[in-house]
Amino acid sequence: MEVNYFNTYIDGVDFVFIESAMFRNLENDIYGGKREDILKRMVLFCKAAVEVPWFVPCGGTCYGDGNLVFIANDWHTSLLPVYLKAYYRDHGKMQYARSVLVIHNIAHQGRGPLDEFPKLDLPHHYVDLFKTHDPIGGEHMNIFAAGLKMADRVVTVSHGYASEVKTLEGGWGLHGIINNNEWKLNPIMNGIDPDDWNPELDLNLRSDGYVNYSVETLRTGKSKCKAALQKELGFPVREDVPLIGFIGRLDHQKGVDLIAEAIPWMLDQNVQLVMLGTGRPDLEEMLTRFESHHQGKIRGWVGFSVKTAHRITAGADVLLMPSRFEPCGLNQLYAMQYGTIPVVHAVGGLKDTVEPFDPFNNKGFGWTFNGAEANRLIEALGNCLLTYREYKESWEGIQMRGMMQDLSWDRAAEKYEQVLVAAKYQW
Repeated sequence: MEVNYFNTYIDGVDFVFIESAMFRNLENDIYGGKREDILKRMVLFCKAAVEVPWFVPCGGTCYGDGNLVFIANDWHTSLLPVYLKAYYRDHGKMQYARSVLVIHNIAHQGRGPLDEFPKLDLPHHYVDLFKTHDPIGGEHMNIFAAGLKMADRVVTVSHGYASEVKTLEGGWGLHGIINNNEWKLNPIMNGIDPDDWNPELDLNLRSDGYVNYSVETLRTGKSKCKAALQKELGFPVREDVPLIGFIGRLDHQKGVDLIAEAIPWMLDQNVQLVMLGTGRPDLEEMLTRFESHHQGKIRGWVGFSVKTAHRITAGADVLLMPSRFEPCGLNQLYAMQYGTIPVVHAVGGLKDTVEPFDPFNNKGFGWTFNGAEANRLIEALGNCLLTYREYKESWEGIQMRGMMQDLSWDRAAEKYEQVLVAAKYQW
């Protein structure tokens, strides 16, 4: 296969883009299609990426057989550490090149039948790296498994998720491999872009009654954004009614069914609820049904809009994230930056980032609950709403603490640098 490399240099960083006929006309479905077609695309992409140092003059010259660290992400690029060894290290080249594999979601693994192994274009003795067995699927080929074994270091996107992937349930069958390679494991919490997600700078809050605000103007700014959101959603504009939001995929992982079970209780609490997302058709239909039955109290926004996501984050009082598992989660980070209080299931990155509110010591950023059950969600949300209505000073303290955190990539980048250095020099 022939590929084209395109290179540009911005702010001291070389960006390399790979073009091939196999990558064209995918539009918004770059991971879609038949399994075999997806596999071919990922094989070609990883092969082309590992060749970049030899053919693309980054910084004005090709790196060649130099000091390199490749960063691969999830199963889609897990073949890169394998190709690095099979094509180069095994032949005395790129002996000082290293690879780091980042786990964003271990539930997706690039599984397939073993008879697809020849499509990977690897020596036959490498097949054992890919062989995995589970009680349901039996023996199969697993690309993520091979990448985890071959990578020099492995990163998870939160401390909580690092613990969960080592368990039977959280590792989705790969927990044994992860435990055997635990010395490689490094948890690093994701960051957010402080320019895109900043209530002081947000361009989505400069029209239709929305306003930019800061910690200093939190009370008035947040109130105006809430009124503008209520008006946009067709809700009665009432400051005293808590406005609860959900933004995310409509699927089992995100705990949408738990919210559905809790809706009758929520309606008795005199709240407004907006849910923005797309996903499973039955859950999309459920949103539409709830909205039609409870107009003025529930808005089910099927689809996704960046502008609407920003406006919900700014205008809502509370953000729900009852995910069954969440490697990191970003919406709770966005919410805290906007003075919106998260109520989350204490898993993965949600547990790491949302410190439970402690009224006795004036600490914490929101509410958490253990166990993916509607009654536990209701209990946490009930305490949250009680604080909203009865303890305004505590509520504003939670908002301000959340907004004053450093959740940017600057914090995470320092830790990534440490992992890259360790991959290079610590064996």
